Amino acid sequence: MKGMTRRSLIAAVAVAILAVGGFSLVRGTSSAKEVVVYKTPTCGCCGKWVEHLEGAGYKVVVHDVNDLTGIKNMHGVPPGLRTCHTGLIDGYVVEGHVPAEFVTRLLDEKPDIRGIGVPGMPIGSPGMEGPYRESYDVVAYSNTGQTAVFGHVEGDEGR
Repeated sequence: MKGMTRRSLIAAVAVAILAVGGFSLVRGTSSAKEVVVYKTPTCGCCGKWVEHLEGAGYKVVVHDVNDLTGIKNMHGVPPGLRTCHTGLIDGYVVEGHVPAEFVTRLLDEKPDIRGIGVPGMPIGSPGMEGPYRESYDVVAYSNTGQTAVFGHVEGDEGR
């Protein structure tokens, strides 16, 4: 009986290891990070930005809300960075028409900041496609509202 208990225990542990390992492998097949996006129901450029993120491999969950002020206040988005949509990913805030490459960089580098954003709605930014691309900065901001340039996108300014 003692041997049987030991064998049963070993078998149970083996099954548990395989189950957990298999679960990890299944979870590992989806490398997409989830972005939760808050936007107004009628904003077309927000929908295009969501498509841009999805095209870059992100899984996006959209919440249409009529007033974004509470969301932006809750996540400390500085007034000068507020735009038409707010994204949340891995503890960071992504405000406005931020290119996916900067979201990826944010997640790879994991800086000690609250979030990043693109002030305004620059022509040519993701979701704001147009006949040319304006130059613009991607701005990082801290929990205290301090800002610094996180990255820059060079435009063609209609050339």
